[in-house]
Amino acid sequence: MAVIDSQVHVYEADTPERPWVQKITGPKHVTGEEQVAAMDALGIDGAIIVSTYMTYRFDSSYAELVHARHPGRFALIKPVDPADPAVAEDMADWAAKPGAVGVRMMLAFADNTDPADPGLNLVLTEGARLGLPVNIFATRHLDDAYDLIAKNPDTQIVIDHVGLPQTYLRQDEDVWIDLPKVLRIAELPNARIKLTGAGTMSSQPFPFDDLWDRLLRIIDAYGTDRCMWGTDWTRGLKYLNYEQAVEYFHNSPRLSDSDRAMLMGGAVERTYGWTPSRLAPSNTAERID
Repeated sequence: MAVIDSQVHVYEADTPERPWVQKITGPKHVTGEEQVAAMDALGIDGAIIVSTYMTYRFDSSYAELVHARHPGRFALIKPVDPADPAVAEDMADWAAKPGAVGVRMMLAFADNTDPADPGLNLVLTEGARLGLPVNIFATRHLDDAYDLIAKNPDTQIVIDHVGLPQTYLRQDEDVWIDLPKVLRIAELPNARIKLTGAGTMSSQPFPFDDLWDRLLRIIDAYGTDRCMWGTDWTRGLKYLNYEQAVEYFHNSPRLSDSDRAMLMGGAVERTYGWTPSRLAPSNTAERID
């Protein structure tokens, strides 16, 4: 199976031509060319670009540009706004875009997280209708996420970032305190989970051996075909680099070869219906700032 990073962010430097909405944790820029070079160096066949909410909010134009230049290496997910009256139309337009494989709902930053909210439920029902998995950033809102997932059994829903606090969200709190809520969501057959950013949750240096007892509880609860490895590496550079974010998973003795293949690519292919092609042509004319 292909090796697929289930979440990366690409973005240009903050300029008047393409301004950021707010400053982010991470490098000053990670262009499409830089991301491809990093993947090539580490043997990663493809990645899911999640258009960066912090820098660009609901504008996915840069992610689309990168995909157009490297169509065989990337698929795309964009954030959508449940409070937007036109969100259904936005999702329908997105579903027709080249490379689009899902949408993202930022529940952790939403003004309204009530599972009865019409906007939240509209995103989920439209996701089912359009065949778009809905990724939910639900940190500290896992009870609401559970109710939403249970109310929308026809929608394939992916919990982002282990569902738990990471990096800049973490201070002195126990980042695993909501693990029982993460495991409860596994009871819902339409739920999936991304193990993105997990390396930042370790209290030990690389190779983060203290993660595995808890990660294996999640993997056992969901099954390998509903769990996706990924790095979200740009956000985690204070704690680990891209190579470490790959190697702690790829080289772990706690995983069998078959489990590793599913977690590091197979589950992404099944969830999003996409397989990368290293042979696809790329336009290498992109500017690196």
